Amino acid sequence: MKKTIILGEPIGLEEFVAIARHHAQVEFSPEYCQRVEKSRALVETWVAEERVMYGVTTGFGALCTKAISKEETAKLQENIILSHSVSVGAPLSEEQVRGTMLMVLQNLGQGYSGVRLEVLEKYREFLNKGLTPYAPGDGSVGYLSPEAHMALVMLGMGKAYYEGELLEGHEALEKAGIEPLVLSSKEGLALVSGTTSPTAMAALALYDLLGAAKAADIIGAVSLEASKGVMRAFDERIMKARPHKDQADTAENVRRILADSGIMKKYEGSHVQDALSLRCIPQLHGAARKTLMDAKQTIETEINSCCDNPIIWPEEGFEDVISACNADSSYVGIEMDSAAIAATCLAKMSERRNNRLIDESLSGYPWFCIKTPGLNSGLMIPQYTQAGLINQMRILSSPATVDNTPTCGNQEDYVAMGYNACKKAGEIAEKLEYVLAIELLSGYEAQQFLDPDVKRSSATTALLAKIGEQVPVMEKDMLLHPHIEYLKEMIHSGEVVKIVEDTIGELK
Repeated sequence: MKKTIILGEPIGLEEFVAIARHHAQVEFSPEYCQRVEKSRALVETWVAEERVMYGVTTGFGALCTKAISKEETAKLQENIILSHSVSVGAPLSEEQVRGTMLMVLQNLGQGYSGVRLEVLEKYREFLNKGLTPYAPGDGSVGYLSPEAHMALVMLGMGKAYYEGELLEGHEALEKAGIEPLVLSSKEGLALVSGTTSPTAMAALALYDLLGAAKAADIIGAVSLEASKGVMRAFDERIMKARPHKDQADTAENVRRILADSGIMKKYEGSHVQDALSLRCIPQLHGAARKTLMDAKQTIETEINSCCDNPIIWPEEGFEDVISACNADSSYVGIEMDSAAIAATCLAKMSERRNNRLIDESLSGYPWFCIKTPGLNSGLMIPQYTQAGLINQMRILSSPATVDNTPTCGNQEDYVAMGYNACKKAGEIAEKLEYVLAIELLSGYEAQQFLDPDVKRSSATTALLAKIGEQVPVMEKDMLLHPHIEYLKEMIHSGEVVKIVEDTIGELK
């Protein structure tokens, strides 16, 4: 991860996560500053001329017919922050708030919003100094309320975390050495408008989902090997007959992971075909990955867009203020509803592979991968945990974006509802990591029942050896929770993928 990222040119998912999660420092390029200052000059000119501009010289939403004098434009911007700070419930996580502030910098830094550069410098300071506003996470339809809670801190109000302590906004600013700000025309609206929080949550969730999908190929291969499966289902000719790229990439990953497996060679031809949870890994994993990669393209476009309203068009000779709706969250919302479904499909297959390993009638191993079942329950109950997690994932896979509840006196009669689609994707990503961790635990514990004279593949050997540094081979019941958490963190951090790629090279 880069330690400093300069905003001004497009950034991708990796850079976004480096800032939001890993606290990379943020700087502005000269081009970034020039864009912001050019659009700000237009706003100041038009305010002086008392030009009609939505949310600048008019009220908001259904109040857009109410004129605001140039003397009141600054007060209007403070009022929008105060009146919109109404989200409720548990706060967004640190990385979700940091990601939202980063999205505000990206959104307004495109040069179409007309805010002062010093407004953006405040959020840059927040990010670089580790000051994180407190923002309740429930009650948004796609924008406005969580962002308003964050903006309160810029004004010396609200609450914020600083150096591990939740403080009043003014106190957090003082301790961080940051001066509070007085907003000017257009700025309050710009700080709360747009798809900033949905895109931030989508980017973080998608990063984890893509990592989990890659780990799923590895963990599926571990289970396939432990199940003495049939490699013919991964034959390159099969993939050419149905030329979906992601299906072929998954099959190639599994072939490479198990290329030098003595187990696969020994049991080659022992049976015609496996159950679908093993045989269909390329098809299901491939379909899920395609959905996630489609989402990645959309999210990265959104990261580098201006989703403000109104738009200040600064092109010389064509200067204009245009009220429209780039603040709509359909793009990110629909993608993350789809990503949630893809992740749940990965989880349901993982659970079935795990079940095959712990079921004596299917695997040939002792029940629940324990030498003395009955006295010991072995890996019986982790599969229950998978079942419970997947039940939650199925509930969360119900799409948010098909809903519609009109707001703002029917001025906003259609509402995209992308916020909850993106928020729940983060929950789904974490649950998928746990489901995969439990499958990996079974694949690890099953090794004690394999012929010790037959070598596993170099990739699975390296992975299981690393796991063995923390997780014992289970001969009697033991506390499993710490091992599930350890394996989940290996997946979340990318360590599972790194171990395998360090052994056989980069996977597709």
